[in-house]
Amino acid sequence: MEFFKYSRTFDFMSKSKLAMLISTILVLASYAILATKGLNYGIDFAGGTIVQVKYDTKAPIKIMRAKLQTNSLFDGASISEFGSPDEVIIRMKTSSGSVTKDIGDVTRTTLKGTGNYKVRRVDIVGPKVGSELKEKGLMALFLSVAAILIYVAFRFEWRFAVASIAALIHDVSIAMGAVSLFQIDVNLDVLAAILTLLGYSLNDTIIVFDRIREGITKSKNANLAGIINESITRTLARTTLTSLTTFFVVFTLFMFGGEIIHAFAFTLLVGIVVGTYSSIFVASPILILFGFDVKNYHSKLAEKAKREAEKNRMREQFESGVM
Repeated sequence: MEFFKYSRTFDFMSKSKLAMLISTILVLASYAILATKGLNYGIDFAGGTIVQVKYDTKAPIKIMRAKLQTNSLFDGASISEFGSPDEVIIRMKTSSGSVTKDIGDVTRTTLKGTGNYKVRRVDIVGPKVGSELKEKGLMALFLSVAAILIYVAFRFEWRFAVASIAALIHDVSIAMGAVSLFQIDVNLDVLAAILTLLGYSLNDTIIVFDRIREGITKSKNANLAGIINESITRTLARTTLTSLTTFFVVFTLFMFGGEIIHAFAFTLLVGIVVGTYSSIFVASPILILFGFDVKNYHSKLAEKAKREAEKNRMREQFESGVM
């Protein structure tokens, strides 16, 4: 079913220089934000204790803060709303004492007299465990990128592989810059969103690359920019529908999914936008930047077909007993 029909080919590559300039500015701005503001690591990576408390009415944060100050276990603890005024999160660094005590019971005793409430969740992650999670998370990210590089290089050509990795770095950099800018807690949910973004962005890029390769193979036109424009135009309807559908689903999660899924949904929202943009205006122009030669590619295909035909001829001779 075709929702969009195009009577002409859009000249995307004529805007590629402007798009690359915008991308460069966004990536450099993201690195600047990361260098100045840093990442706000959650307890999954930094270690610590989280206590989620829900009241029947609006949470009396000032009274809670005064009560917690009477217990040394909560030294340095921070209190903030968690999605709604009647629900709060208490964050504190993990201590040796907190590991040997039931934090839920201690919290109930300390907050006694502040109203009707219940402790909904207690999460404790030690510093060593947090460090291991961070290390393994980064390793998973780098191994994913390396596997993608090998896969694309094997399926297409090394220039396609480099272009796809450049697009992925572009997407992840801007997404992490947004996470740092809005001080989103970086935890395992954000890591899962980044890995999901890698797969989503790569899938979008591979579909465009498939059309480009098909266009290069079938077209007698040696103008790579024209082939890319035609290929992107052919996939534009699919890209638009897929991106909009995914965006609306993730936006619904972001708006109504609750605070727990907020970081995951926010990272994906940014990633979907930049991932769709990069598959058109980042990955494809890099092929031109690296000097991909259509005539040379045709020559390689012809040489490959010649070798394959020679192998088939020799196989037929061997099977028929003629040497």
